[in-house]
Amino acid sequence: MSSPQDNILAENFHAAFSAHQDANAVGDLKSLSWLSAHRQSAFDQFQKEGFPTRHHENWKYTDVSRITKTGFITANPTHNAIQTDELDKLKFNTENCHELVFINGQFSAEHSDIGSLDDQVVIGSLRDALKNTPELIEKRFNQFAKKNHSRENHVFAALNTAFFHDGAFIYVPDNVVIEEPIVIYYISSHNEVMLTTAPRNLIIMGKNAQASVIESFHGLKGVVSFTNTITEIETEDGAVLEHYKVQQENTDSFHIGGTHLKLHRNSRVESHSISLGGAIVRNDIVTDLAGEGAEIILNGLYMGNGRQHVDNHTLVNHSKPHTRSDEYYRGVLDGRARGVFNGKVIVHKDAQKTDASQSNANLLLSDHAEIDTKPELEIYADDVKCSHGATVGQLDKNMLFYLRSRGLDADTAKSLLTFAFADEVIRRIKFAPIREQLEFNVGGRLPGSDLIKANLSSARQN
Repeated sequence: MSSPQDNILAENFHAAFSAHQDANAVGDLKSLSWLSAHRQSAFDQFQKEGFPTRHHENWKYTDVSRITKTGFITANPTHNAIQTDELDKLKFNTENCHELVFINGQFSAEHSDIGSLDDQVVIGSLRDALKNTPELIEKRFNQFAKKNHSRENHVFAALNTAFFHDGAFIYVPDNVVIEEPIVIYYISSHNEVMLTTAPRNLIIMGKNAQASVIESFHGLKGVVSFTNTITEIETEDGAVLEHYKVQQENTDSFHIGGTHLKLHRNSRVESHSISLGGAIVRNDIVTDLAGEGAEIILNGLYMGNGRQHVDNHTLVNHSKPHTRSDEYYRGVLDGRARGVFNGKVIVHKDAQKTDASQSNANLLLSDHAEIDTKPELEIYADDVKCSHGATVGQLDKNMLFYLRSRGLDADTAKSLLTFAFADEVIRRIKFAPIREQLEFNVGGRLPGSDLIKANLSSARQN
């Protein structure tokens, strides 16, 4: 680990922490002594460990010095401006949804539309929930992220705990089904100074509750930002959650995020992670299947070009019998982009009848693109069904020849095959507005995009 004094960003965090903790910064939350204790403990962890280096096993392929040597400053409530037309261009094409909008980490009630809710359902700002219903949050806040990241030595989670200002809080009580999706937009919009934001989300699903939650991250053109986000999710017995994280920030910005899930008996989560933007991106997804019959589906797509670097680390703990996990990640890398995939599945001693599968497939479009992939299985039970595998390859020459023989030029033929490879993941997304936007955005990154989009439009009309 590097010393906190060895880089500009660490110095900025040290200068900001005391101000962040005092009454002027924390304001109406200073009475929550348990929250202040979490913040102080997290900052102490940062002081002790510093930022990770490539000498640390979990960061050996990802160098974060470009982040730590940049003079980002922590965002504050004055950094909350955006033009409505700019925001509208970033939103999904859907009318019936609950929308939360955060501008540079600050909740914007003006741009949000939460809509009508059933009794006891809470969808809104985490900061407001800490003021109004702290009892819903105290016993769950930082329980999953702190446990997971202290074990993984992940100091960015500690920094999020120390510096988060706001985020989304979603509470769906027992037996409530929310039909409309809940969409959370995080927009980096400030281009006068380089900001770091620390969004913090907490999602609690009661027994037999059902909902869909979409996290959507964007950066306006020309904005250089560092997003350091954490989402904690707990699903009680029988709950069902569809969770999406779509990261489309610009390629001058940085994104490090952690998603931490605890699933109880017979609950089910589909988790979709899509990474298209960012100069350096790191996604950590840690799941504890803590009840019999719990099931997690992890679906991921990452694309990189130029010198983009995208790192995905997943960990699934099968802690109880009769649990299931299915993991399916695909990467497309061009230019000098680099991808990292590390997927670990641990089947604990008492987790008999576990069913776990993991697949990572990668497509390299350039001789200079790289992928480091490492699927892992640790099995301590004897009655299980587990599989894992990884592939790295280039476009099929026979398929290219077939498309060329049908009159397509070389670039368009490559683009169609590349799109088909990525679409294997996108088609698994049930929420149509996300699926359609991603298909258009992925297709638009490729040569011959007009043909791809025309085919998509024709297919949807039919």
